Amino acid sequence: MIKLDKICREANVLLIFARSYGLTGFVRISVKEHAVIESKPDHFLDDLRLNNPWPELKRFAETIDLNVTDPVAHKHTPYVVILVKIAEEWTKAHGGALPSTRDEKKEFKELLKAGMVAMDEDNYKEAIEASFKVFAPRGINSGLLQIIHDSCSEVESNSSDFWVMVAALKEFIANEGGEEAPLEGSIPDMTSSTELYVNLQKIYQAKAEADFLAIQQRVKSILKRMGRDPDSISKEMIKSFCKNARKLKICRYRPIEDEFNNPAVTELQKYLTDEEYSVAMGFYILLRSVDRFAANYNSFPGQFEGEMDGDISRLKTTVVGLLSDLGCNGATVTEDLINEMCRFGASELHAVAAFIGGIASQEVIKLITKQFVPMVGTFIFNGIDQRSQLLAL
Repeated sequence: MIKLDKICREANVLLIFARSYGLTGFVRISVKEHAVIESKPDHFLDDLRLNNPWPELKRFAETIDLNVTDPVAHKHTPYVVILVKIAEEWTKAHGGALPSTRDEKKEFKELLKAGMVAMDEDNYKEAIEASFKVFAPRGINSGLLQIIHDSCSEVESNSSDFWVMVAALKEFIANEGGEEAPLEGSIPDMTSSTELYVNLQKIYQAKAEADFLAIQQRVKSILKRMGRDPDSISKEMIKSFCKNARKLKICRYRPIEDEFNNPAVTELQKYLTDEEYSVAMGFYILLRSVDRFAANYNSFPGQFEGEMDGDISRLKTTVVGLLSDLGCNGATVTEDLINEMCRFGASELHAVAAFIGGIASQEVIKLITKQFVPMVGTFIFNGIDQRSQLLAL
């Protein structure tokens, strides 16, 4: 594993280890760095910029009267406009600050309720439900902040396209972006007249296009400075990067040699004593112990009939030695697990192998397509309890 990992890292080749052993197995990715543009998180706040509207959105909201007497027009004003206008009123009365305390948020929602003239106004109900988007902090999230301040964002001639775009993004946030990431440009469905919805959509799309053009220009000038073709990063790639800028992810994996020779002792001890993780951690220790056992005795524990008792005793000794080498003196793996490991006899069961293979291939797809976030850590399958856990080692 160590040798293969070194070769693959040097050649920048993606490497996944997958192993099926009796009723257990593991999957471990080993890549120097993996950048994900389309991370596709399950839950992420719409990029509506209600807490920090740009001039065109403000101007559009100003053209709409919330106190219109026509009941049809009143109940078809999009909630985005309602929230922008009420938030504007609030900030004027509160020295430019948005609601932050529990009482202020409650008061803000009361203002929205007060604007309703009938009980069946879905647009106002949507505004009340979406009011938390106004309370969200302005600026970029901590994950993106970490990426733009990563040492790799100081690009050089051999920097990847991803880091060139991050460098452009960093410049954009500090300049045209006004401490915000580029706008995504899409809006969710909402109760609205067709005309207002289409106009609102155009405003969001125009802002997203303007942000994209600004970043594209910065990408070109950075590439030029580096002595590379200014058009070497495609328009589609930059567009996708801008659309997903708030959700970028960087995954870095410890070298296998580092994991084996410089163990994260605190993590190991925590997992060994945590009831939730102790079995998965026990299997991790045992999977490494059986290899040490095989190196010492030229066979895996329980591989040959009639040697079970002796193998159990020898595996126990091997486990104690490994735990000691990992800096976990006094820690133990339960006798039941050691016995089970010997009973497996290094067999590879079809069902377990298929499951481990399925997990590994799912991670391969993530790595190749650069979509979704691949797992970081060692995935352990516990077939005895039908549980799977990820250990950050």
